[in-house]
Amino acid sequence: MKKIFYSLSAFALILALIVPAIADTIRLKDGSVIRGQVIGFKDQQFTILIGAGTKGRRSRTSIYVEDIESIEFDSATTAANTVPASEDNSSGNATEPVSQPPRTNPQVDPPVTNPRPSGTQTSGSSPTFFTIKVSVRSDNVNNGWTNSGLVVRKGQRLRITSTGRISLGRERFSTPSGISTIPDNDKLMRNEPTGALIAVVGDDNDDFIVIGTRRDFVAQRDGVLFLGVNEGNLNDNTGSYDVVIEAEAGGSPR
Repeated sequence: MKKIFYSLSAFALILALIVPAIADTIRLKDGSVIRGQVIGFKDQQFTILIGAGTKGRRSRTSIYVEDIESIEFDSATTAANTVPASEDNSSGNATEPVSQPPRTNPQVDPPVTNPRPSGTQTSGSSPTFFTIKVSVRSDNVNNGWTNSGLVVRKGQRLRITSTGRISLGRERFSTPSGISTIPDNDKLMRNEPTGALIAVVGDDNDDFIVIGTRRDFVAQRDGVLFLGVNEGNLNDNTGSYDVVIEAEAGGSPR
């Protein structure tokens, strides 16, 4: 009996060492980390296979997207890479929480989206997109940025659409396309309408991207996708935009 117990313990130890190296890593907002295989997304929930049960059977769990900080996918185990992977932490410890981008003034010229890099998609094949819904607040909570929870990869194609109506204070209202007649010298993108939906990749980046009601673009760097409102003073804002993000599965090659 002891031999069987020790054998099982040894097997469990080996499995514990192997599985994290090949599994998807889901980091929750409460600081916990789950390793398994993401197999689907429906009704704002990820479905995840955990462990390696007998006869090939594995436990299954569902996690609401609002509870997830980020997901790191391993292309060897994920059938459809729904969210591009960030680099693994070789020490095995959870990564530091992602901070919000600073609300600094941007460059005068808006960022230019470069053409899609070659080699990211085989000819004749249709790209697969993963869809996620995010509510983007218009106020100054979290430094004015909403963390989408997506860690995008350079060369990955993103399609973002948005709807809704927010208050900019003083009886002024805006849709995601913004209002070009409202002057604002402190907004992040000075050449774009006030109140428009904007985005940035990474918390150390000021290459802001105007989204408006719809934008299709290619990520120019790796990082977390943040969404916000193009206005200098967010303190008197209320409401939120409803945003749908479609991220190309897999992104660029590693």
